[in-house]
Amino acid sequence: MSFAASKIALFIDGTNFHVTAKTLGFDVDYKRLLKEFPGRGILVRAFYYTAMIEDEEYSSIRPLVDWLDYNGYTVVTKTGKEFFDAFGRRKVSGNIDIELAIDAMELAEHIDQMVLFSGDGDFRSLVAAMQRRGVRVTVISTISSQPPMIPDELRRQADVFTDLLELRSDVAREPAERQLREPRRREVQFVRRTIAGKAGPESGSRGKPRN
Repeated sequence: MSFAASKIALFIDGTNFHVTAKTLGFDVDYKRLLKEFPGRGILVRAFYYTAMIEDEEYSSIRPLVDWLDYNGYTVVTKTGKEFFDAFGRRKVSGNIDIELAIDAMELAEHIDQMVLFSGDGDFRSLVAAMQRRGVRVTVISTISSQPPMIPDELRRQADVFTDLLELRSDVAREPAERQLREPRRREVQFVRRTIAGKAGPESGSRGKPRN
């Protein structure tokens, strides 16, 4: 199989990836990130997972989620609960590991490469399971921070580990760029699912991706 014919799927653990980028001192430009991968093969799907607070009048992440939903990403949200940590910092609970793992396993027979944007060590078993199904796994996180954002076990399990710091010049948002763009309706619809809640206006039945 040629490099150009390799089928790729992206799996972004939204919270973990956001914290990793912030730790390295930049914000991710998701439009630039999406453009990085078609040249490396056929991009089958790009998933973005995050937790959101139910019935919250305004959520700081809502504009980003809406933009992603209209610009080439399959957004999977999960209802979370708001709490404050010991330092008084606002947090949102809502683990999306299971949803990400299920989607990856269901897509395994349709892809050649999985790119996981997360340093969560709980994904080591998923990476191993995907590899047993013949999928090559790249994990993107960082060991450039103190402490590192990824455990050794996950980094060693991956076929390829890429430090996010190496991608900074390719995926970082320019300082002068607006924080968020107005959502635009894209020509090709992507599925948006909501866990433990009603689906969004573009929701649809899940099916096998086209080859």
